[in-house]
Amino acid sequence: MDRELSLEIVRVTEMAALNCARWMGRGQKMEADDAATTAMRKMFDTVQIDGTVVIGEGEMDEAPMLYIGEKLGTGVEPKVDVAVDPLEGTNILAKGLWNAMAVVAIAPAGSLLHAPDMYMEKIAVGPKARGKVDLDASIEHNLQAVAQALNKDVSDVVAVILDRPRHQHIIDEVRRAGARIKLISDGDVAAALNTAFPETGVDILFGTGGAPEGVLAAAALKCQGGELQGRLVPEDDEQLARCHSMGIEDVSRVLRMEDLVKGDDAIFAATGVTDGELLRGVRLEGYARATTHSIVMRAKTGTIRFIQATHDLSRKTLL
Repeated sequence: MDRELSLEIVRVTEMAALNCARWMGRGQKMEADDAATTAMRKMFDTVQIDGTVVIGEGEMDEAPMLYIGEKLGTGVEPKVDVAVDPLEGTNILAKGLWNAMAVVAIAPAGSLLHAPDMYMEKIAVGPKARGKVDLDASIEHNLQAVAQALNKDVSDVVAVILDRPRHQHIIDEVRRAGARIKLISDGDVAAALNTAFPETGVDILFGTGGAPEGVLAAAALKCQGGELQGRLVPEDDEQLARCHSMGIEDVSRVLRMEDLVKGDDAIFAATGVTDGELLRGVRLEGYARATTHSIVMRAKTGTIRFIQATHDLSRKTLL
């Protein structure tokens, strides 16, 4: 993939963020998601790729959301897999909370796991703790491993966990181990991303969330040198059959980085819609002016860019 694609992809996330930002706090998550999706699709039409959505909002009959199998870009090579979440954190934006983002990852065709829409058990850490954690190990073991890798006491380690009843046993184990917890309502892509940046104050992610979001988070962490391990959690025979159709016969198998994002090249971009620990949200400064704050990373080079952009909305013909 050409390095110029990094800036093209961040323009896609910027457009999605700009188009849904005015829905913040209005309690209308579907309208916000549609606004982000519409802008993202239109912007992708200008990008020189032959892209296929492998992580999206659903199947073809659920359009207008970006659907699995949809073709994106101008149709000109390179051929790439595309993973999208036009608005990661629809509930977050609807309530005006932290860490809503527009997210895209691309990688050479055949690189991204075509994760079905089901749950995935996950553990994620930044680069200093890569290779030190194990999804099959105990919570206490993983916390101690992260503490040692980061040269901290366990009591200084912060675990981020989705605030769900299914995670109560994890919460209890983290507290017994003496570590600290940051509970989040939604948005585990942002949470996984944050583990790679010390300034966010987050060291490790535990819990079960969406499998598509797991692939997006893995792409982000691959760019940063971090690590995500996952295990699919099918809830019925239909979901189990989908795992088998993907070639995953043993659903108890831990999926590691090379299973989730093959090879050495991937590009990840995210633009903040609401404020978060890492990215600031969209600032609407008058009728026709706005600023965005984005991150774009490439695994092949390890380059991480933060981009603050000022936009004249009167000239954004795609909005």
